[in-house]
Amino acid sequence: MSKPPLPEQAVALLSRPNPCVMATVRSDGAPVSTATWYLWDDGRVLVNLDEGRVRLKHLRRDPRVTLTVLDGDNWYTHLTLIGRVTELRDDEGLADIDRLARHYTGKPYPDRDRPRVSAWIEVERWHGWGAMKDNSQAGT
Repeated sequence: MSKPPLPEQAVALLSRPNPCVMATVRSDGAPVSTATWYLWDDGRVLVNLDEGRVRLKHLRRDPRVTLTVLDGDNWYTHLTLIGRVTELRDDEGLADIDRLARHYTGKPYPDRDRPRVSAWIEVERWHGWGAMKDNSQAGT
């Protein structure tokens, strides 16, 4: 696995609104994965969670997280980002979820009734596959 910074080609992939799966760690140590929106922002990743979601509880207890971002045009090409949540903050005015929604849909987030929390993820390691394959990985 490689350490940041990521190469330009990887940053270009992460900058697009691609499908993403986020894995957190349950209290019993089991991993849990959930599809999510993400936003690459200057070397960090923003995700946003409904305040009542269980995965937010997971992150508050154990900040380790993995994101797998699939190239929307070719899912064989993907990047996995391994890191930890270094900042959790209330999403005042739903500004961050609106950023994510606009990135994916072009519109503000429609559900304005529930509080949300923004989580900022620092990437510690990464690996890629397909067109993003890291040269240090074994060949197939």
